[in-house]
Amino acid sequence: MYTLKELQELISQEISNQKIGREPYTLYDPINYALAAGGKRIRPALVLLACNLFSEDVHQAILPAIGLEIFHNFTLLHDDIMDHADIRRGNPTVHKKWNENTAILSGDAMFIKAYDYFLDCESPNFREILKVFNQTALEVCEGQQYDMEFEDRDAVSEEEYIRMIELKTSVLLAGALKIGALIGGASSQDADLLYEFGRNIGLAFQLQDDYLDVYGDVAVFGKQIGGDIVANKKTFMLIKALQLAKENDLNKLNSLLDNDLEKSKKIESVTEIYNKLKIKEIVQKEIYSYTERALKYLDQVSVENTNKVELKNLAEKLINRAS
Repeated sequence: MYTLKELQELISQEISNQKIGREPYTLYDPINYALAAGGKRIRPALVLLACNLFSEDVHQAILPAIGLEIFHNFTLLHDDIMDHADIRRGNPTVHKKWNENTAILSGDAMFIKAYDYFLDCESPNFREILKVFNQTALEVCEGQQYDMEFEDRDAVSEEEYIRMIELKTSVLLAGALKIGALIGGASSQDADLLYEFGRNIGLAFQLQDDYLDVYGDVAVFGKQIGGDIVANKKTFMLIKALQLAKENDLNKLNSLLDNDLEKSKKIESVTEIYNKLKIKEIVQKEIYSYTERALKYLDQVSVENTNKVELKNLAEKLINRAS
């Protein structure tokens, strides 16, 4: 069995070996720029980890894994335009380094190139693998649409928020695992169990991200604390606070959302309300619940438990980061 680190290094090396491009090179240069920026390569590594549960030959899954990573980076190109983001992984975003039209068109080309890598997959389960990829890709778009719509809505329910992060974040982790399992020759039942493992870990991961934005260690988390509060972002924590707050607390919270206060004062005031309502404990309980649910699905996968160690360790690493 390979370790996660070994598979991440393998994917990074394979991606660096790829020569994506022909004339006009101005279409492909942004693609290579985005891919060279790195990242943790978690999604393609999940493809290989899942494949390795059922087969010693992880190389049969490398090209689809790269395809999934190209797709993921395509979504980031377009997300950065929609979010007006200037920096990605410490570098200028593609639309800032070039321009928005170039980022849109290069992103479109990335989506098409992702299919090229899937088409080189020789698995007898190819049709099912492609169906999983198509479903995943469409659901990620649905999640982004919900996320944009929520910005303009006064109220978002807890159920709506969970569905949005499931589509925007979780399904890509889940899809990566199911694709890898199918390439490795897993049964439909085992592939579905791994999908559910990934889906629940993805939900726990995003809720942990919400939590860290308020209660994380800046030095470890890697970005400024309180950004979601300043932006009035409808996270699980804000939705829960609005649901639980009564009279004075609710009025104060709504006032904080409506007023353009100095950043540090707003973060401090909203966090005080969160503390009073025990939002910290509530979100930690949710994270734990989704993590436990995920591990129960993993436990049911019909391979030796010793072979699941890397996936369990990855789940714990994703959830316990910068807490």
